[in-house]
Amino acid sequence: MKSQVFRKEERGIKNIGWLKSNFYFSFSDYYHPLKSAFGTLLAFNDDFVEAGKGFGIHPHTNMEIVSILLNGKMNHIDSIGYSTTIEEGGVQIMSAGSGLRHEEYNIGDDEVNFLQIWIQPKLQNITPRYQQRSFPLEKRKNKLQTIISNEEGLEHCWINQNAKLSLGQFDTAQEVTYQLNPSNKCLFIFTIEGKINVDGTDINERDAMGVWEANTVPIHCDAGAQFLVIETPINQK
Repeated sequence: MKSQVFRKEERGIKNIGWLKSNFYFSFSDYYHPLKSAFGTLLAFNDDFVEAGKGFGIHPHTNMEIVSILLNGKMNHIDSIGYSTTIEEGGVQIMSAGSGLRHEEYNIGDDEVNFLQIWIQPKLQNITPRYQQRSFPLEKRKNKLQTIISNEEGLEHCWINQNAKLSLGQFDTAQEVTYQLNPSNKCLFIFTIEGKINVDGTDINERDAMGVWEANTVPIHCDAGAQFLVIETPINQK
């Protein structure tokens, strides 16, 4: 097993008042020559947005854009006809494909905290697509819950890539073994709350770890730990 640790103290930071972003890879005006991406995972941002503020209408093309809402309430309006609200436990994905425009604002009373994730698509210029699902904490405790997959299904969102995203939350300390295809696949594991240990390395709250060249990945969870696992190709083929 090979790995790389991404400590929260080493993140890129952008603070423009209403928006506070923490970048794990080069993004916006933050650049790190050794942290440009992790496989086909191109962006992983831990964002905080003040009430009433947000992102005005802007375009995207050929990118899989995932938002996981950890706190608060945001809207979503796009050029393909969707107008929705996403709350804590909500997950949305845009397959931008041949092009769309969208906006999103904090429409609640509290600060929004969400994870913004960009993954390189498998197919270029597909018809733009949007999906949203809700994964309330009380319905996914003590298991690793698939939230996004390349396989169609009613219980998760679909992604235009050979990738899978899963959320874990465990009330008691236990170990989860993740099965990983070592052929052109990698894992990016992010601790949302609490602490986990991956193959002997502590991954504290808001730390992350990238793993590749492994068949199985042991994840030891402290009581109350909540984490995200992103499985994605290393190289686009």
